[in-house]
Amino acid sequence: MRTADIAKRYLDYFADHDHLVMPSASLISPNPTTLFTIAGMVPFIPYLLGEQTPPKRRMTSNQKCVRTLDIDEVGKTTRHGTFFQMLGNFSIGDYFKEEAIHYAWELLTTPQDQGGYGFDPEKLWVTTFTDDEEARSIWKNEGFDPEHMQIFGMEDNFWTTGGPGPGGPCSEIYVDRGPEYGRDGGPAADETRFIEIWDLVFENYEVDNVKSKTDLHIVGELAQKNIDTGAGLERLAYLMQGKQNIYETDEVFPVIEAAERLSGRKYGEDEAADVKFRVVADHVRSALMIMSDGVRPSNVGRGYVLRRLLRRTVQAMRVLGVTDPVIPELLPVSKEAMVASYPELNDTFHDVSEAAYGEEDAFRRTLENGIEILDVAVKKAKKTADPVVSGSDAFTLHDTYGFPIELTLEMAADQGVKVDEAKFRELMAEQKSRARADALKKRHNVDLSVYDDFKKTLAKPIDFLGYTDMSARAKVIGIMQEGKGSVPAVTGPANVEVILDRTPFYAEAGGQLADQGEILSDDGAVLEVDDVQKPIKDLIVHQCRLTEGTLVVGAEVNANIDLARRGAIARSHTATHMVHKALREELGPQATQRGSEDAPNRLRFDFQWSKAPAKSVISAVEERVNDKLRDNLAVTTKEMKFDDAIALGAMHLFGEKYGDIVRVVSIGEDGWSRELCGGTHVDHVGKIGMVNILSEASIGSGVRRVDAVVGQGAYDFNAREHALVSQLSDKLNARPDELAERVNTLLAKLKESDRRLASMYEAQLAAAVPALVEDAKNSAAPVKVAIKNVGHFGAVDALRKTVLDVRGQLGEDAPAVVALAGVNEDDKPMVAVATNEAARKAGIKAGDLVRGASKILGGGGGGKPDFAQGGGADASKINEALEALKHEAQKA
Repeated sequence: MRTADIAKRYLDYFADHDHLVMPSASLISPNPTTLFTIAGMVPFIPYLLGEQTPPKRRMTSNQKCVRTLDIDEVGKTTRHGTFFQMLGNFSIGDYFKEEAIHYAWELLTTPQDQGGYGFDPEKLWVTTFTDDEEARSIWKNEGFDPEHMQIFGMEDNFWTTGGPGPGGPCSEIYVDRGPEYGRDGGPAADETRFIEIWDLVFENYEVDNVKSKTDLHIVGELAQKNIDTGAGLERLAYLMQGKQNIYETDEVFPVIEAAERLSGRKYGEDEAADVKFRVVADHVRSALMIMSDGVRPSNVGRGYVLRRLLRRTVQAMRVLGVTDPVIPELLPVSKEAMVASYPELNDTFHDVSEAAYGEEDAFRRTLENGIEILDVAVKKAKKTADPVVSGSDAFTLHDTYGFPIELTLEMAADQGVKVDEAKFRELMAEQKSRARADALKKRHNVDLSVYDDFKKTLAKPIDFLGYTDMSARAKVIGIMQEGKGSVPAVTGPANVEVILDRTPFYAEAGGQLADQGEILSDDGAVLEVDDVQKPIKDLIVHQCRLTEGTLVVGAEVNANIDLARRGAIARSHTATHMVHKALREELGPQATQRGSEDAPNRLRFDFQWSKAPAKSVISAVEERVNDKLRDNLAVTTKEMKFDDAIALGAMHLFGEKYGDIVRVVSIGEDGWSRELCGGTHVDHVGKIGMVNILSEASIGSGVRRVDAVVGQGAYDFNAREHALVSQLSDKLNARPDELAERVNTLLAKLKESDRRLASMYEAQLAAAVPALVEDAKNSAAPVKVAIKNVGHFGAVDALRKTVLDVRGQLGEDAPAVVALAGVNEDDKPMVAVATNEAARKAGIKAGDLVRGASKILGGGGGGKPDFAQGGGADASKINEALEALKHEAQKA
């Protein structure tokens, strides 16, 4: 039975038992504390906690999941994988233990020709939680053999997500694979022979502060008892398909077969190679599914995990002997294997593949730049008693050549060498500390417990008034100071965080910058509000400078926002929606938002797109937006149910967490643009004035950025442009409409002058060759050294050509070194060195000579033993550098 059919059978069974079949949620986790959806029940947490109303109290799904904490273990065993699918059935305050156990038993043991999975009841085992006598009784009533029932404690049979959320005791179902896989005695004896296939969680607790499986805080009973079950689809698949492990199933093994064809090696013949085959199969599938949900390679967060998956794939294939591009061969195979379960892969594959292939190309360049440096470091390490690549070498590979430490660790390990990772981490920490010292940044990595504790004391939620009120009367309900936490009063001058019972101040969210303004207490305290944040959900914190007086908790205040700033930001935010809509009209629905910043008079909009759009596209976007501004479309907001908003076509962001009721911002009576948005906007787009797109560029693999100015910013930009054109017209004595032609004429003349100058420099260099060759050949020194300060030489290629020409004329009768130095087109000193084969046999390397000379010039350089070049900053030391180079060469 194919994996897709196993999943369908599960969903069909529960649909027949009055469950609503829910589509898989995105792999992008809605929980800000986790990168990916890590369990099948994650999308159901708002229902399980009672935060949202479920569409039905009985639901079932096949959820895509990714876990990457053990990414380095993938392939080393057949049990670790990063992407997996979790079948689940859920009851939100409906049925509980009795029905959940019955459904699982019936589906597992019913013969396949009758719609079940056909497992032999005699081969099934279950475990239950220590205190859960009720579950054990229900299993016995189903006819389960008590001898196949085992009791475990909290570490094994109390389930949580690994973070805050629902939890409770569970009952796990195992399959006995037979004596050939291990010793008898049930799961307590051997979990290689006894494989867990289904976990039934009886959720009746809310938990937080989860430090381990046994160290957690039970907040209390859930408002309603829930059922959350998870059956690992990949495990069911390999057991039902008669395979040995997840890597041999129909959705994974085709990639291994493709890797076999590319490498000419066979899976199963060598364990070390098998590890790499499994890495490739797992990572290609995971990358495909993650990218299909909108993630693109980058250096942070999800993008960095994806980058690691793709790069580990390429490196694993290199170990298998394949140095040509591999992702274009492997990714389509994985897509074909997975498309039966996820038909939408056909729609996303074009964009996904372009981004993946581009990432491999970039990584191959990284390998070319750094692999020689790593090899040198490994060889140096192998000469010591305890072969370890130094932390400084690993840091140089990371900082200079873009080698992630994980790659250095893997490649060194493949050659039997360790890496001083502790020293590397120390150097990285020092670099980050230096960067932080120079960066103005918002609060982060703070202990949020102080905010959690404060929020629990609130009698009612904070009332946000900012959609309608620009100022408000309010009461101070909390004051916080760094290092002190919550305080009853503070006297200025001081930096404080103030919490009001109601506020017109907008806290930074959804890309919109926070309001600024002032808070004035009735008893004379004056506070300048610099920033407003929500460190935890629904807690609005004003970051202020108390400039006068004493502020006390309970004080009555006037809270006033900066109206000019709010208006400028509102114009930018509405303009962002319009740019988003116009981009999608020009490029298509795949051009989805990946981030934004709405600031006074300017905006930044990031969107998913695999290559640079044509300039005409960006011009059309700008024109479309300004056309709509002239139409002065109305901007309206309305709260409605989430499902109703999506049915209207409202845009929403992957990764955002939405409640039952959402706020929809519409532009135009016909809803030309509709987005879910909690930000502030103008009421008519005509108030924006104008939008000018300044630039469009890549900010990472598959992600582009538009920068634009809005309103007053656009006016100022156009005024500067007009002034510049006027200045150029005056200087060039040409009308504005003649400027382009006049500049082209001047550029053509400049190009011709550069060509003539380059020809002159080349002629001067060529004229110097005979004398250089003759002087070197006539030298009595054992190493013939031809050196010269050539002064200005023009292009680097001309210098390189001359050096190689002289070397060729010197031949191989004796060791020979050619070193020419001079000043390039940018007036920077450069040196180029070439050695003949006889010199290299004598241990003279061009790269070493260039490094020494470049250091004297105040710069650096290097290259191969036969040719190298470098440069510096101090042209006055060219002769000194050449003499030192000559001395070093003749020491050999």
